Amino acid sequence: MIPLPPSTRIYLACGATDMRKGFDGLAVLAQQVLEQSPHSGALFAFRGKRGDLVKLLWYDGQGLCLFSKRMDRGRFVWPVTKTGKVGLTSAQLSMLLEGIDWRRPERTVAPLLAG
Repeated sequence: MIPLPPSTRIYLACGATDMRKGFDGLAVLAQQVLEQSPHSGALFAFRGKRGDLVKLLWYDGQGLCLFSKRMDRGRFVWPVTKTGKVGLTSAQLSMLLEGIDWRRPERTVAPLLAG
């Protein structure tokens, strides 16, 4: 996982993104579609049409970083909304990148007795 500062805002671009886009193309999407500055320190996540590739764009204070992950099996769970963007916590991002449905994570059974 990327060592993000605790205050980092995380945005998902809902819907499919053209995964041929690089730094500049994704920065334009962050600015125009997500209505956020790509140099704000927020992390922006984009998913391809097939759902097996995700790209993360993040400004670390010195320059833009572009990370990508492709799933060998399965797909990344991605929301569909009318607003075009969704905010996540760092824990939800970790689950998303592991292929876990971050919207409804399965919890283990809670212990009945303390200690």
